[in-house]
Amino acid sequence: MQYGYFCEDCEVSVWPSTTRSELKWLRDRTHIVTEVSKHTATGLDTWIVEGLDFLDTHHGHSVMLVSKK
Repeated sequence: MQYGYFCEDCEVSVWPSTTRSELKWLRDRTHIVTEVSKHTATGLDTWIVEGLDFLDTHHGHSVMLVSKK
């Protein structure tokens, strides 16, 4: 099973390589993770960067967690 985000407004999705619980955690704490990313020299995991980019691009839209087999 693969999990991702889907923007209902734009009808586009992204499928970072991580678990559903981590995607929910990121969506619920986007403001915190964005602030941390400004102060880290080593960078963030790829799935976090991919997820943040998607959430930033679709800020204010109806974004939901989705799954596919």
